[in-house]
Amino acid sequence: MNDSTLRVAIVGGGLAGLAAAVALLEAGCAVELFEARRQLGGRAASFEDGDAGQQVDYCQHVSMGCCTQLAHFCRTTQVDELFREDDTLHFIGPDGKRFDFSATAGLPAPLHLLPGLLRLDFLSFPDRLHAARLLMRLAAWEPGNGALEPTVAAWLAGNHASLELTRRFFATVLVSALGETLENAALGPARQVFLDGFMRSAAAWKLRVPRVPLREIFDARVGAWLCSRDVTIHRSVPIRQVRVEDKRFTALEFGDASPRVFDACVVAVPWRRLAQLLPAEIAAAWPALALAKELLPSPITSAHLWFDRPITELPHAVLIDRLCQWVFQHRSETVPDSAAPHNYVQVVISGSHELAQRSRDDVRRQILDDLHAVFPDSRTATLLESRLVTDPQAVFSVRPGSEKHRLPAITPIDGLYLAGDWTQTGWPATMEGAVRSGYLAAAAMLRAAGREPRPLIGDLPPSWLARLLFTFDRPNAARLPANKT
Repeated sequence: MNDSTLRVAIVGGGLAGLAAAVALLEAGCAVELFEARRQLGGRAASFEDGDAGQQVDYCQHVSMGCCTQLAHFCRTTQVDELFREDDTLHFIGPDGKRFDFSATAGLPAPLHLLPGLLRLDFLSFPDRLHAARLLMRLAAWEPGNGALEPTVAAWLAGNHASLELTRRFFATVLVSALGETLENAALGPARQVFLDGFMRSAAAWKLRVPRVPLREIFDARVGAWLCSRDVTIHRSVPIRQVRVEDKRFTALEFGDASPRVFDACVVAVPWRRLAQLLPAEIAAAWPALALAKELLPSPITSAHLWFDRPITELPHAVLIDRLCQWVFQHRSETVPDSAAPHNYVQVVISGSHELAQRSRDDVRRQILDDLHAVFPDSRTATLLESRLVTDPQAVFSVRPGSEKHRLPAITPIDGLYLAGDWTQTGWPATMEGAVRSGYLAAAAMLRAAGREPRPLIGDLPPSWLARLLFTFDRPNAARLPANKT
């Protein structure tokens, strides 16, 4: 290390903190990362189920082809091969009929998915045509001047979407993508999901699914990659406080150790934790911090089920108009040999607010009823074990007005930067948003130090037809502001 090397601390070892570490490492900084828990990855983490004898993800994480920053992060840290690509979505209608949804080769976006949409006969044919019209109308939607944007449910009702179309198509796509119900979710993030994920590029909508437990990807492999390049990672080391003197970051304070001095710091923790890390007088004098504390959370529930035999041959299924939204079946590529006889299925229920009022046994019964209704083999399979895991603060709620509560990477404190999927990334709470936030924080830090950062990886280029039809400059897209907030 020479005198010009920027010594950087990163507080938080989730995807945002890991991405900031990668970007700062690439820029030649000396990086130390502090994680309060034993495992890196934040919410993209796993636990060991003793009875099943395997690593189990707290919640299934997937990305899409439009997630360009996450793809760059995975390529850079050499974990890209630990994801598979699914280019067919398997929908299961309310009557149990299966629909394999895929793109039509040779058609430019957004026409590449239109034939598939028109074949979804769990919707009436008029509803399928209306869905196509509404998607075009949504792509053209722009927020009004100063007006609070509507919820997705209110916009659909105002555009004469039937109850079946709302539940069976829009809720199916958006609730899992946004982590929130249509009654709560703002229209702007919904527009982004459809525009960037389905209507921009023929490659944008394909699923990227982890082939191994998340701990293997982000804790073991990414952690080892960083350590091999001289990033110092401190696990199980909580930070007591971020020290600030004369409106400048100076050091990190620990519970029972001496403070550590750094040139700059990225704080990559949930919004509800940020104020706790700052001196009280600094937090009180930062008006935007009070806004951030008003962000509301949205819960996600995962059901982990082990059967004595496979219940479906599908790697994933999207259940229409049921409590269970997504079902993932994990086979040999994710299950150790010692647990091979155990067929593990994970069910994901996003925006699961209403489940808080129900007993776990009641929820488990409805989940099994859903599986029995759509997978005949599950009716004769024996359930060996089950776990129901709800994270009540899994993601921030993308409600109307939530954007004003999201903070930029740059803070009023010199040398202190923010990252996290809840910051201003232009994305909802996703792995892509988390990685983008880490890259944005690193870029802001480097520019303040007089260095030109690596630019963000561009979005997928739109097809020629999409360029003619749509505007892709989002009002909430992430920017590197010139002034502090």
